[in-house]
Amino acid sequence: MSLHAGFSEIDITPPLGTPIAGWIKEILSTEILDPLQAHVAVFQTEQDAVAFVQLDVLSVGHSTSNAIRKSVFEKTGFPPDRIMVCATHTHAGPPISSLGMVHQENACIPQIAAKVTAAFEKAFVQKQPAEIGTGSCSEFRVAHNRRVVLRNGTVRTHGNFNQPDALFIEGPIDPEVAVLAVRSKDGQLLGTIVNYACHPTHHGSAGKMTAGYPGVLSREMKARGCPVTLFLNGAAGNLHTADPTSGGKDMPMEEVGLYLAEDVTKVIETMTFRDTVRVASKSEIVALPFRNLTEAEMSGTTRGAQRFIDPTLYDEAIPAFAEEIRRRGMQRTEIQVHCLEDCVFVGIPAELFCELGLRIKMGVHPRKAFVCAYSNDMVGYVPPQEAFGKGGYETTFFRSNFLAHEAGDMIAQAAIDIAKAV
Repeated sequence: MSLHAGFSEIDITPPLGTPIAGWIKEILSTEILDPLQAHVAVFQTEQDAVAFVQLDVLSVGHSTSNAIRKSVFEKTGFPPDRIMVCATHTHAGPPISSLGMVHQENACIPQIAAKVTAAFEKAFVQKQPAEIGTGSCSEFRVAHNRRVVLRNGTVRTHGNFNQPDALFIEGPIDPEVAVLAVRSKDGQLLGTIVNYACHPTHHGSAGKMTAGYPGVLSREMKARGCPVTLFLNGAAGNLHTADPTSGGKDMPMEEVGLYLAEDVTKVIETMTFRDTVRVASKSEIVALPFRNLTEAEMSGTTRGAQRFIDPTLYDEAIPAFAEEIRRRGMQRTEIQVHCLEDCVFVGIPAELFCELGLRIKMGVHPRKAFVCAYSNDMVGYVPPQEAFGKGGYETTFFRSNFLAHEAGDMIAQAAIDIAKAV
């Protein structure tokens, strides 16, 4: 089918003093290092259409996604179920969904929805006949698996090998930098979508608001002639820029963004573009079980439990939250798949572990999967079952870690099944 595409972006930086999400406890912003953006990409053929909205925020709850979809539909008529709303997972943006003791800033949601709608209208109106190219490369310098297994068989999240009881790194990384580039009929780049898996956690703990390395990537690509770059973070739940093999030394966000921009540029240079593209989409609501809570999990004394902040904050919040999830019974959430020819964009509403993202990529073969975590909703960390036996921060029960051990397998299989059904 003949393809039309449009891209746009808009500044969504909140005012100074807005809380910063990403550190469980409340931290107020005191400085803005660089602007936070919303990026939009719209794809349409004679038979179907899909769109992506990427926000420079930690995560999006379903209320935010629904507000954006509803607003866009009212202004443009674009089908709400064809819009995927993704967060870059920067730990230095506003809390438009709750995390730990930092509650959702409800006042931000209508403002962001209005700005995204304006950007969406622009992309929708300006869409033009276009060609797409796809490709990927491997990047091993940036991401590291942050879970170090100790001699007693437990895991230390953000462990390192300066610790005498450190034994080995628990799991893999996903080195793939996957790229979809779009250009006009006269060969001018209109925009790119970049998919890579790694935490962006720079500066937020110091009260500095920033888009992190995804923002650096976007600015660097613009300097190289690409007007709009959407960064869709992958299954990065256990991946980080800090290297446990070098004592936890971190890589500055500027260096990360530059490495990725170099990768993307090289991939685009080798692409073959085409203007006839099949577009399709499918979403399903899945019901996921909550953790079967024990007293040890409630008190944080279970094997390998790891709390990164004042334990009293956990103890104060857990009883009411535990009662809430017992009352709700199940977690219902959306898994969404967009297809552009042989590329499958899998929207996962969770902080998925790398192993599960790789499982999805293998499961949809021979099509190429872009695993887009932090999409449309947020149900917290989702590790594979075997991770719970070792513990670590990501498995310790709290508002960010509350699903049953089997939830990861359920999400991965549901994603694979939906992708195959599109």
